[in-house]
Amino acid sequence: MITPTYLKSGDKIAIIATARKVIPSEMDVAIGTFRSWGLQVVTGPHLFGADNQYSGTDEERTADLQMMLDDADIKAIICARGGYGTVRIIDQLNFGIFEKHPKWIVGYSDITVLHSHIQTQFGIETLHATMPINFADEGTDAATESLRKALFGESLEYTIGSYPLNRRGNVSGVLTGGNLSILYSLTGSASDIQTQDKILFIEDLDEYLYHMDRMMINLKRSGKLSGIKGLIVGGLSKMNDNTVPFGKQAEQIITEYALEAGIPVCFNFPAGHISDNRALIMGREVQLDIDLSGVSLRLLPASETHKSSNLLRKILKPAIFFLGFFAFIYVILYLIRLVLK
Repeated sequence: MITPTYLKSGDKIAIIATARKVIPSEMDVAIGTFRSWGLQVVTGPHLFGADNQYSGTDEERTADLQMMLDDADIKAIICARGGYGTVRIIDQLNFGIFEKHPKWIVGYSDITVLHSHIQTQFGIETLHATMPINFADEGTDAATESLRKALFGESLEYTIGSYPLNRRGNVSGVLTGGNLSILYSLTGSASDIQTQDKILFIEDLDEYLYHMDRMMINLKRSGKLSGIKGLIVGGLSKMNDNTVPFGKQAEQIITEYALEAGIPVCFNFPAGHISDNRALIMGREVQLDIDLSGVSLRLLPASETHKSSNLLRKILKPAIFFLGFFAFIYVILYLIRLVLK
């Protein structure tokens, strides 16, 4: 995975809205906070636009994100809020310049579309973290501080208490995932998540319990659970049930599938649709330790994460060049022999 450049004082960041609309007063606290970190804040031309529930038409939201992807002066793109709408514009975006000059993409919820697409298609890290719409909410200080640490390249390590349904294990792997409903909606598309040998993070909000079961079955049947090293479950907020009860809570539903897959799992991780929404670098190698006393998650430094892959690339690049060169010479000599015959 490729790590975008960390921020420093004086850098420019952009706030854009790829989904639901926002109003200026909802962004004021975040803009003030970013400026207090020494950052210059640029807003998308259609940030405060409106097209029914969206912050502008599909074309307008696409144009804002494309502008910031292509602008070399912008070092991070912060999505204003979630809701729905990012999947409507993902196929209209050109990531060519972004792929050559990566920058941080920040958000959660509906922004899972960007996390999954960028990780799958380009192997670039993104930042699952709180968004400007949340900055004014009570109890978000820890979440906001974790975002600052992530953007500026400071170490991230989280320790939480135990949970009765946790399943013990000590594993390491690349972190992937996001909002479960969004991941479910991306199945079979170019943005579909890849989970083999990774640690999967999921969270969700306002879902019916039977639908949680449906989505977990989808992960199972598509092979996305059998190949993972561990499962981190964040906020499962405001779950709904029918008049005839489903008979299991969301945590119990997930536990059933984790046990079947034989993987370590932890619950109540502080990330997702909750006030204490800590930053997670998607695509980053992490160490996950789950035991009777609690859970720790350490995001490894980028230099440590990529050391072996960088070495491999250094070895492979010249090897591939020379193999290609000799193959070309062989083909030329072979053609000459055919002509002479």
